[in-house]
Amino acid sequence: MSELLLGYDVGTSSVKASLVNAVTGEIVATTFYPEKEAAIMAKQIGWAEQEPEMWWENLKEATKKLCTIITAQRPVAEGAEPLADVKAIGISYQMHGLVCVDKECKPLRPSIIWCDGRAVPYGNAAMLRIGAEKCLSHLLNSPGNFTAAKLAWVKDNEPEIYDKIHKIMLPGDYIAMKFSGGDINTTVSGLSEGIFWDFAEKQVSNDVMDAFGFSKALIPDIVPTFAVQSRVCGDVAHELGITEGTPITYRGGDQPNNALSLNVMKPGEIAATGGTSGVVYGVLGEVNYDPKSRVNTFAHVNYSKELTRLGVLLCINGTGILNAWMKRNVMTPDMSYNDMNRMASEAPIGAGGVSVIPFGNGAERVLQNRDVCCSIHGINFNVHNRAHLLRAAQEGIAFSFKQGIDIMRAMGMSVTNIHAAYANMFLSPLFCTTLANVTGATIDLYETDGAVGAARGAGIGAGIYKDSDEAFATLRHVSTVKPDETGREAYMKAFDLWSERLEKQ
Repeated sequence: MSELLLGYDVGTSSVKASLVNAVTGEIVATTFYPEKEAAIMAKQIGWAEQEPEMWWENLKEATKKLCTIITAQRPVAEGAEPLADVKAIGISYQMHGLVCVDKECKPLRPSIIWCDGRAVPYGNAAMLRIGAEKCLSHLLNSPGNFTAAKLAWVKDNEPEIYDKIHKIMLPGDYIAMKFSGGDINTTVSGLSEGIFWDFAEKQVSNDVMDAFGFSKALIPDIVPTFAVQSRVCGDVAHELGITEGTPITYRGGDQPNNALSLNVMKPGEIAATGGTSGVVYGVLGEVNYDPKSRVNTFAHVNYSKELTRLGVLLCINGTGILNAWMKRNVMTPDMSYNDMNRMASEAPIGAGGVSVIPFGNGAERVLQNRDVCCSIHGINFNVHNRAHLLRAAQEGIAFSFKQGIDIMRAMGMSVTNIHAAYANMFLSPLFCTTLANVTGATIDLYETDGAVGAARGAGIGAGIYKDSDEAFATLRHVSTVKPDETGREAYMKAFDLWSERLEKQ
């Protein structure tokens, strides 16, 4: 078998694993685990936690499934490992999570993940200490509800745990550590998403560390995003069927990685995704930020101290999770997402006046960290049925994208074309059509996912590809969805009604 690249996408709901042929660009195999969405622990309203060890166990199970697929495709020689031809590993991961480990590299508590809202007051207090202007000019964001603020919550509420912390990590850093058997490191891109990076000084932010009272000793060593970061240790190699010493050569948060997966690397290029959360992500070539911090600016995966490449990220927490909630609670158990999409399309544009505000998954950055919850408006018991409710949910998700894109446009970003993977919400023709019409942007859909992107990223980091253009030369275009000028008026009328109802929340 030819040289292979192995990519993982450690998400909130599952771990995806993909193998890519490094020479042909062919996706050799892809799978995920678990088949049902992984649990999120919520001990209080607004909290969201997951066990880091659960991510690792899910990754191992996904890898076993990958080995089964490979063995079925081509029998492995006796004594050979199924993944022996893997030359490099890439990791994508859910952003903004906090992992705290002791000196034995054991997690001290569950990870406080991206959609947990408890740390908002800590971020707000730090912004007052540092000063709003300095936060925005140096951090490009307010500390908000990001990793640094989550750590401040632990420091204040769980001091006995905080005192035992050896290093803090993002979820991808933890997975890389598990592969290597104990090497702990991180990236500038990762530090920036945690609001630890000072873009003006190009170093870990002294202001943030001082405002929260953190020691810099908690921050892992920094490694390049594309490079040999660590290597697979013997025990893990034996368990997973990977050659000992195989390098981990790429690591990126899920949204920067999604942009990489679509080869969105240059200023002006836009990527979108609609998984558990929904994201529009645009690349900037100069420092910029939203004065109200409703969208965020981080170091893109190709950022360096010499090359300014920033990702402007609009994140809506309540997107795919709303669609999944509708499937579980509105549909019958035997009905699929395709059945749900067909039923939703039976309702007219605007869902007969029904609106769904989709913000039911924690505090929303686009609403300046307000937690307004999900709400349904305009139902008439004599007129509306499941189809109206399902359509209103998908339209509400698209409208929340539109709301954020308008903010990005106000920052000077041109949004005329959106690249997206043909997956999750973008599998729904209704969602794609709604989004194209309310934004006026053309949507291009591609066959890729986060794990495939991480695998190709690993090829760049290992030097197998000279750059992203070579790595993604075989990216397959699936379809294009264009705005329909004759139908835009109806979509905009529905959006205006939705916006009016949101304003009253």
